Amino acid sequence: MPIARPAGRIPDAAWTSGLREMTEPWKGALGCLGVAVFFTMTIGIISWQALEQSPEEWVLRGRAGGVLWERRRGALLLRALPEGQPVAVIAVGGVPAAEPPPPRDRCWQDRGQFCYAWEEAAELRLSLEPPPAPGTECYGVRWTPLRPDVMLKDCFSMANISWYGGASIRAQRWPFNSADSPAQPFVSGDFGKNPTGYGPVLERYFLGSTGVTVMVAPDVPFVLSLESNRHFCLGGAGGPLHYLLCISSDVATAHRHVGTQLVGPARVLPDTALLGSPIWQYYGPVGSAAKIKRGLRSFARRLKRHRLQEGVLALGERSTAILAAAEYMSMEQRRRRSSARAWDPALIDPLRLSITLSPYTSIASPLFLRSLRDNEAGYWLSLQPRFGGCLVRDMAPHLHVNPVCEIKAE
Repeated sequence: MPIARPAGRIPDAAWTSGLREMTEPWKGALGCLGVAVFFTMTIGIISWQALEQSPEEWVLRGRAGGVLWERRRGALLLRALPEGQPVAVIAVGGVPAAEPPPPRDRCWQDRGQFCYAWEEAAELRLSLEPPPAPGTECYGVRWTPLRPDVMLKDCFSMANISWYGGASIRAQRWPFNSADSPAQPFVSGDFGKNPTGYGPVLERYFLGSTGVTVMVAPDVPFVLSLESNRHFCLGGAGGPLHYLLCISSDVATAHRHVGTQLVGPARVLPDTALLGSPIWQYYGPVGSAAKIKRGLRSFARRLKRHRLQEGVLALGERSTAILAAAEYMSMEQRRRRSSARAWDPALIDPLRLSITLSPYTSIASPLFLRSLRDNEAGYWLSLQPRFGGCLVRDMAPHLHVNPVCEIKAE
């Protein structure tokens, strides 16, 4: 017998099924909307971070200024504080051309240093140096190549800044923003033989009109290039590149700071009385340092006997080199020498002694061999070997020496 049901009542199963069918589209729409909102917020946050993040990041900060890293150009910026005005822009070369990642400080324990390394290329170390003078703050910049084929180069922008100092060139300009010069070793030269090279005046500093100074370390060989109204570049000569970057309150203070660094001890006028004195050239035995010293004493006694004891005893280049080599004898050899044989300048008084120096030397000279042993071969220059020449690869792989030519000290 069929069960009687109230009229107009929907069965429970049919009601549940119909409600499910009505709500499922709304659930799907709400889910899609939530996913869209999530992706929109994610994209917005990423865009906001990209837009709000400064392209410059402090890497080392002092009291008067600081050094920043600019991601877009891969450059170091020196800014003055508190104004934040840029006083120098240094484009970094010799490292991968791709944009470097954000700086990772490997010297984070020391707040006065910043260290970063481009893998298999070069290492950069910035350090805050002690104040050399009131109103001046300096930062040490030390580049070290990690491979022998890496050529380091830092280029200083000339935009909105005038640069002074450096080498003397034939067409001297002051400032040198309008000068052009190819990359060449920063050594003195002769304009007659090399018109496009540098002249005899060489100072390892550069002065900017914004109060910034650049002083290259005296023991680091480097090359210099000038590109008119764009930049000048300091390059490592196959080795490290070290220089001091200083910021002063104004260009006058910067100039005074550089002057005090270059002057050194107080200078005095030479003995002008020697200008009218006779010069006695020594032509005695030069076989050894002992023979030269005995010859000088004998020569001085002869001059005194003839009442010609005033004047200057002049030594030639060879005698000077022999005496200089003798000064580098070991302490044990010096102890074995008797005091009677020791050199005493008072033995030729009142005569004065002059020496003759030359920037050239032989590859077999003790001075040159000692520089190779002490890893100081970078101070020497040489010509490329001509036909029949040879290369000194065993002693210095990066130094090409022609035995028929002389080598010039930097």
